[in-house]
Amino acid sequence: MLRKYTYLVALARERHFSRAAAACHVTQPTLSNAIRQLEESLGVPIVERGQTFRGFTPEGETVLAHARRMLAEQDALTQSLRARGTGLAGTARLGVIPTALPAVAPLLATVAARHPALRFVVRSLSSRDIERGLHAYELDAGITYLDNEPLPAVRRVPLYTETPLFLCRRAADDPEPPGEGIPWAEAARHPLCLLTPDMQNRRIVEAAFRAAGVAVDPAVETASLITLFALVQQGPWASIAPSLLLSTMRPDPAVEARPLVAPSIRYSVGLVYADRDPTPPLVAALAAAAAGMSVPDGLG
Repeated sequence: MLRKYTYLVALARERHFSRAAAACHVTQPTLSNAIRQLEESLGVPIVERGQTFRGFTPEGETVLAHARRMLAEQDALTQSLRARGTGLAGTARLGVIPTALPAVAPLLATVAARHPALRFVVRSLSSRDIERGLHAYELDAGITYLDNEPLPAVRRVPLYTETPLFLCRRAADDPEPPGEGIPWAEAARHPLCLLTPDMQNRRIVEAAFRAAGVAVDPAVETASLITLFALVQQGPWASIAPSLLLSTMRPDPAVEARPLVAPSIRYSVGLVYADRDPTPPLVAALAAAAAGMSVPDGLG
């Protein structure tokens, strides 16, 4: 039965019969027949029938939710038993907001040092996608904002406090950074490149501009922090970027970073995982590593 549930979850992930079969290392007829057998045993239609995959019936969505939970519990049991013998093993699936990706390396390095048999899959996702992934058992944990648009029904482990910075090209006759902060209202007068509106960081930035009594219409939008930095390097754009970005980029004397004031804002970023008992050993290992480390925010 668990094998059939595995096929069902793969179909939900791939949204395509052939790709789901390939992911499960079986033929498409094998996967399709297994799902039909599952429908017969449960007495309900699970998949919308057609020449291609169309989705799940309402009953199928209910079955899918139970399948994900049962497979997650089976995996947690396997982890717990293995941890008593050969040590913790398996694959940890993390969803990380793009602005927090630099914090992933020190966290995974800490976990890997304690549990060398673990593997990791890291996906760059929005905070809303992380929420969906956690509650659908598609992610083991996430790294996202803790105090801005906090996720419901999760446990939290703070990692670092983030501060937004104003980035711009340094004037040729001003080789040294001025040091003082720049008001948000003044930053709004520059041609800006910002992260895309679907990202929570962008919503934080827009809220700060509104608090300063201004609105912005960016000249460039991107989902990539590296692209933001490159655009500032090439000009004529300025940007609002998280301070953690500077800790991972090679220093560039042509780029000036200034704190933003009026208002001054900081926000907490950390590890989140579903509020379920018992906590799977793999997730507990991630949480323990996060609790024991402190990631610099890029200002020091």
